[in-house]
Amino acid sequence: MSNVNMPITIGRRKVLGGAAAVAGAAALAACGSDDSTDSASTTTADADSSGAESSGDGGLLPDAASIAVGGGVVMEAVKTVVTHPADGEYNAFSAVCTHKGCTVSDVTDNEIICPCHGSKFSAEDGSVIEGPATEPLASRPISVADGKVTLG
Repeated sequence: MSNVNMPITIGRRKVLGGAAAVAGAAALAACGSDDSTDSASTTTADADSSGAESSGDGGLLPDAASIAVGGGVVMEAVKTVVTHPADGEYNAFSAVCTHKGCTVSDVTDNEIICPCHGSKFSAEDGSVIEGPATEPLASRPISVADGKVTLG
């Protein structure tokens, strides 16, 4: 006699235990590191950036010499973008776009770019160059001394 047509009974505890195990494994996988080989934008500073020092509030700030004229550096840790619109001139603004709150991604040709909807802001004063944003980026106080950029 064969057991082929016999129903298989699985208890509720086994089903719930299996579901909990799968959910736990998924949660642990989400906490793992991303070993992606893609590098961050050269205009985005992170903990591995050379020439950056702690700002005292958990963020890193670039050396002044590392910021090209007409460019800038987005400091994601402190939601600040530092720009260098002309020789000897450095500015800082909130890196949070005034349109929908995305973090700006790049500074090119004296324009701070938001990747979400294409807003562009002036690297000189944070004003809107191109919408959809209608409000300028908030200015942040910085100082440059001995080649170091400091917030405040």
